[in-house]
Order: sequence, then C-alpha cells, then structure tokens
Amino acid sequence: MRRAYAAGPLDPSDLAPTWLAQLERWLAEAIEAQVPEPNAMVLATASTAARPGARTVLLKGLDDRGLVFFTNLRSRKGRELAGNGRAALVFPWIALHRQVVIDGVVESVDAAEADEYFASRPHGARLGALSSPQSEVVASRAELERRYEDLRRRHPEGTDVPRPEWWGGLRVVPEAVEFWLGRPDRMHDRLRFRADDGAWIVERLAP
Repeated sequence: MRRAYAAGPLDPSDLAPTWLAQLERWLAEAIEAQVPEPNAMVLATASTAARPGARTVLLKGLDDRGLVFFTNLRSRKGRELAGNGRAALVFPWIALHRQVVIDGVVESVDAAEADEYFASRPHGARLGALSSPQSEVVASRAELERRYEDLRRRHPEGTDVPRPEWWGGLRVVPEAVEFWLGRPDRMHDRLRFRADDGAWIVERLAP
C-alpha cells in the first residue's frame, strides 16, 4: 500500500506572496481537478485535559482573517474549542499529492455572519441542525427522525427556520500555514508561512 509521489518541485519562488493567495490558488486547482469535496478539511482539537479529537468539516469562508466553518457549538468540537481555543486544520488533497496544514487560534464569527450563512442553507439542513443534539448519545435513529419530523411540521418548506443560539461559526486564525507536496523517495517539499512578530516568513521543513 505504498504509492510513489512524482509531483513538484515546490520552491519558495513558486509560492504566492501570501498564505491566503497560495491557499486560494491550490483550492482553485483542487476544484478544477474535480477533487471530491475540495473544501473538506480535517479539524483537530484538544480538550483542556489534552485529549485530542478530530473530524472533517467544510470550509465556508476564507479571507485574510482566517478560515471559517459552522457547527453546533454544544458539540464536542464546540465544547473543546470553548475551553482550549487552538486548532489545526488539514486539507488532504491526496489525488494531487498535496496537503495544507494550518495551525492557529480560534475565534467566534459574529451573529450577523452566522445568521446570513444559516439562512442560506437548504431548508432540510436547517431542520437537521435544530433537531440533532450533536455529539450526544441518543437512544436510536428513530428518535432523531421523530425530532426532525416534529420540526418539519412546525417549520414546513417555505417558512423561516430560526438559527438556534447554540449554532454558529468559528474562525481559525492562522499562525502557521504549511504547503506540502509529495515528491519521489519520500523527499517531500514542505514550505511553511509562519507569523513572526507581526510579519510572515517562509521556511522550508525537512520531510
């Protein structure tokens, strides 16, 4: 189960001027290459007791402030980020022999932005957000479906579904953004943008 990587090379001169421009470039290329779910990213968190957790979320906002995803804030990831506001993200574009690894601090998205995004979601997805006590133990699938159907009767298609106060957006504000490119013989290229005293520096990491 070993694959040879033959991409590259990736040199500092190949990078865009900023981590944001480089990430936008690689994301656009992943979309162009029809990578499945190109905006899917693994989110790693840790509890205050240093117990790690990881799951896949979808990138829903990207600018020079950071990377935004939305979630139930009472979920495991929401609780862990409330207690330990640091996270790591990974975009695993394996088909392109690329990945992007991001490390940073987490802040809340303001209510207006969360309202706007929640209102843009499909009706069923909004009902699903309301009906699911994410990360909690439930008795059965039937219990979840009963909760969903009850909400569907109260909020039929075409009516407003209010955003619950415990559902919102979180922004990972990068402190380091690594661009990884698979190379032959496991001599991969790893170039990292790292915040350093108010500026960004680019450094090469050993594979």
